[in-house]
Amino acid sequence: MVFKRPDPDEPVTRVRLPRGRETFGVLEQRVGGSRAKVRCLDGKNRICRIPGRLKRRLWVREGDIVLIEPWELSGETRGDIIFKYRGNQVAFLKARGHLKQLDEFEEF
Repeated sequence: MVFKRPDPDEPVTRVRLPRGRETFGVLEQRVGGSRAKVRCLDGKNRICRIPGRLKRRLWVREGDIVLIEPWELSGETRGDIIFKYRGNQVAFLKARGHLKQLDEFEEF
């Protein structure tokens, strides 16, 4: 099986946007055990996990833009990573103004 790297010039067909309590985040550090430290665009740092149904399909690295769903209990510090954006999708979100707060976070 040959894996093809995502092409940034590839046209964007659909981009998933946050619904309800979901928010964007930047993966800062892999902690181990399918957990990661994520800096969310709502101003909070969370320890997020990759749910079991996505463990084998969702491969994340430091610096990836992800979609976070905070937990019902202790949602200020914990959450789930439910989606990872590809390069062309991140460019689309920046062009549409969804990731304006990302520039402020990268300064720190």
